[in-house]
Amino acid sequence: MTAQIFALLFSLVAFIATAPAQEKPQARADWEKYFTEFNATGTIVVADERAGTQAWWAYDEARAKQRFSPASTFKIPHTLMALDAGAVRDEFQVFRWDGVARSFAAHNQDQDLRSAMRNSTIWVYEKFAKEIREDRARDYLRKLNYGNADPTTARGNYWVDGNLAISAYEQISFLKKLYRNELPFRIEHQRLVKDIMIVEAGRDWILRAKTGWEGRMGWWVGWIDWPTGPVFFALNIDTPNRMEDLHKREDIVRAILKSIKALPPG
Repeated sequence: MTAQIFALLFSLVAFIATAPAQEKPQARADWEKYFTEFNATGTIVVADERAGTQAWWAYDEARAKQRFSPASTFKIPHTLMALDAGAVRDEFQVFRWDGVARSFAAHNQDQDLRSAMRNSTIWVYEKFAKEIREDRARDYLRKLNYGNADPTTARGNYWVDGNLAISAYEQISFLKKLYRNELPFRIEHQRLVKDIMIVEAGRDWILRAKTGWEGRMGWWVGWIDWPTGPVFFALNIDTPNRMEDLHKREDIVRAILKSIKALPPG
């Protein structure tokens, strides 16, 4: 009995010692300078797992816990849902443009899964949502533990205009599971989504990310693959100047990632 108690205590101590660093994020007040430089109000969470470390940083921790509409960052889980539901077969299936001229020129053409992700082609994902339907979407969201898992909406798309909301911390948790193929979807589907998320790559690193914009605020979430491990990030900022503010999402993230050598300089 004594040996069993000792073993139990040892296991508990080991668990505490290896508990994820996100339980006690380190505040990075010094990152305020990057938001000030770009005249932006927002938050960023970074989880650096290179070389087996578990560094977990946050600027404006209170806001990092606050839930916002995921906007087009939802295309990451939405693509997994669509693949699982059979709303899309693979990255080669073509969705024919309906001829309706939209404000973003890249949307006014045929799309496949890769271009729909890259261009945030909302009409493709509206097709997915119509086929998946609200009840099944709610089931998927609950299985994913995605934000408040609420796909209801009085008007518009639930991931932009509806009740669905997620925090920066929760974005990181979701991305970590996707990185490790630990989401409740087929591994080949998770690998495909990670492939179509690629934004940029160097000789020994790959940046996978997705922007999002709800109108009043915007996101950039993703991670950088390095041989020694990933660096995850989730930023959201207010966008009072609307489209004029959109570049700030990537500008701030890139400046911070370069400051911790998670992206090469230049």
